[in-house]
Amino acid sequence: MVRTPLTPQERERGERLGALLRRARGERSMVQVAAQAGLSTETLRKIETGRAPTPAFFTIAALAAALDLSLDDLVQLCRPAEDEEAAA
Repeated sequence: MVRTPLTPQERERGERLGALLRRARGERSMVQVAAQAGLSTETLRKIETGRAPTPAFFTIAALAAALDLSLDDLVQLCRPAEDEEAAA
């Protein structure tokens, strides 16, 4: 199966998600958060660095729960600035 190349917008969204998750993780280690979410540390590392810019919904839901973030907040915080302006 050949994957469709990611658009620049998808890559940017993945980078925003990764930065948000790093901030939310704070002082906790990747190992601790990954274990709490039921993920491998490498999966969390890839998401946080933007190398996995389109993680599965259930992966994001597990990370949100482990980091005490609501999915609604994640959606709002990962939205690009131009989307926020259009919604206002």
